[in-house]
Amino acid sequence: MEGLRGLVTSLAIPGMPEWTGLLLLLLGLLCAAAFLLMPFSVFGVKARLEALEVQLDEIQGELRALALRLEDPAMARRPIAATEAWAEPPALAQRPLPEREPPRVTPPVPPPPAWPTGTSRPSRAEPKLDWPRQR
Repeated sequence: MEGLRGLVTSLAIPGMPEWTGLLLLLLGLLCAAAFLLMPFSVFGVKARLEALEVQLDEIQGELRALALRLEDPAMARRPIAATEAWAEPPALAQRPLPEREPPRVTPPVPPPPAWPTGTSRPSRAEPKLDWPRQR
């Protein structure tokens, strides 16, 4: 009991009751404990980790699907038969090739900006307020 009284008197703030120093110490310790025991979700780390976990699951699923496709014997490459050789579609074969112009060395020059004519300065966009006038 003497130790507690000695602690209370040593923490006493002049001009205040004796117990205020101990109360401030307890509040400080409570805040420090809350900060140390605070879950990571408050800092936003938990949400980021969950998003990364979802992305990893998706990537692993895609890799599994690709591995299963590669093992599938029906998907194995087979030689191209003579009947499956590429033939140009008739619509494209009949059109003449357009002549190409040489590539530009410099970019095109944009037109000058169009300024409104008739007014020397732009109109105001703010609303005009009608304050009550003093009479």
